[in-house]
Amino acid sequence: MLRATKNLMLPTTITGSLPRPSWFTEKLGTQSFLDAMVNNRFREQYTDTVSVYLHEQEIAGLDIVTDGDAHFDSDVGGQSWTNYVPRHMGGFDRHRPQPTPAKGGPAFPPGQILHDYLEARVMPGIVGPVTRGDLQYAAMWKAAQRLTRKPVKFGTIGPELVARDVIDRHYRDIRERTFAISDALNEELHELADAGCPVIQFEEPQIHLLVARNIVDPVVTPAFSVEVFNRTVKGLRDKTEVWCHTCWGNPYQQRMFAEVQSYKSTLDMLNRVDADVITFESCSAGGIDLEAFGKAIVDKKIAIGVIDHHSLQVERPEDIADHIRRALKHIPVERLVISSDCGMGREGMGRRHAFYKIVALVQGTNIVRRELGLPVADCLAADPRYSLVSLAK
Repeated sequence: MLRATKNLMLPTTITGSLPRPSWFTEKLGTQSFLDAMVNNRFREQYTDTVSVYLHEQEIAGLDIVTDGDAHFDSDVGGQSWTNYVPRHMGGFDRHRPQPTPAKGGPAFPPGQILHDYLEARVMPGIVGPVTRGDLQYAAMWKAAQRLTRKPVKFGTIGPELVARDVIDRHYRDIRERTFAISDALNEELHELADAGCPVIQFEEPQIHLLVARNIVDPVVTPAFSVEVFNRTVKGLRDKTEVWCHTCWGNPYQQRMFAEVQSYKSTLDMLNRVDADVITFESCSAGGIDLEAFGKAIVDKKIAIGVIDHHSLQVERPEDIADHIRRALKHIPVERLVISSDCGMGREGMGRRHAFYKIVALVQGTNIVRRELGLPVADCLAADPRYSLVSLAK
């Protein structure tokens, strides 16, 4: 169900995460969000952080905003994106986390920055039936949505990476535990949708990554990944707008592959996910798949990344506009969404870089909107009337 993007031409957003303010020193850990919000220091710092995130996105001019994934702790390489779920779901031994070797994922030897990321993979194991536990997504979304009138998109990691990485002492195999996590997440996401969340984003199905890494497994296949996605979001599109976020990895803002990757070989499989919008990393690949996106994805909206989360170089609005023009040669304007390649809060980027990348995203989109005769967004951050330099005589 299109809610946030309905009747919008070239709507703008970001993937989700933003750099954590240095003064946000409290952490959630294994506490439930509602328990943490009882603590006055956590509540003040958390609410102030979300307020700043929303305000900066608003003055940049984004149409759809996020809470910056403010509930994540300041873990190495953004590990909280992975371990928030097992630290808060039922069935996990959350108080006895242990190093979890990578299984089926990339291997990075000592001496590489991404080896730190592997060493920081410390996650609880499964010891009983998986339940929702105290994920409390609806409460987090409410805490953000009541601070803005713009639609707040809320994202979550999918079941596959959690099921792949955790030590399991309860289920028979990866298929059984993946479906258990999927069913618990589906219940949680229905509560989030029922609370009024206008966009729910399922982050990183492994469909394209399985192919790129040449992973051959009799169970964990691209078709299995599609099945997991659709099981996790079952029934949600009757209530809210569902997004499928894909990228090529993002710990520390580092590239996970030596070569630029193409989605072309997996677009037919991605087209089978039960989503309203599919997001693609495009800027860092130079837009190599824009034509393929338009040909393969014909009944969903397509969100392309026009700012690169790997780079601290802030994109020029003119270059972003050119990227959008290239996309419009293959994707109808009514089905094109403008976003970032991935999140910008995985420890490798400063707040100022992230903010001005968002400002550039809106400015570049406004260039194309003017050319098409579409309404432009009010980008207060780029209003020359408020430049301090212009005051100098």
